[in-house]
Amino acid sequence: MFQGWLKKLMDKGDSKDVAKKRLQFALIYDKLEVSDDILIRLHQDIVDVISRYFEIDKETLKIDIRKSEGKSALVVNTPILSAKRPHPV
Repeated sequence: MFQGWLKKLMDKGDSKDVAKKRLQFALIYDKLEVSDDILIRLHQDIVDVISRYFEIDKETLKIDIRKSEGKSALVVNTPILSAKRPHPV
């Protein structure tokens, strides 16, 4: 699932931009020591947690790691289709 998301992300743009983005991801992931396995599990965990509260489009959920001023941030972006109503006790 994560592999497909990453492929979609990388397929957009010209080859120079794609290569640059791939290198940026590789450098960030290498520095943070984040393996593909961890990213796949993280993606699934995030989907599971958000899905408890919202109906989301799981296919378009995007995870990004951005670096700014020496700090890294995990950015999650997904369309929310609707809020789930709490079940009566």
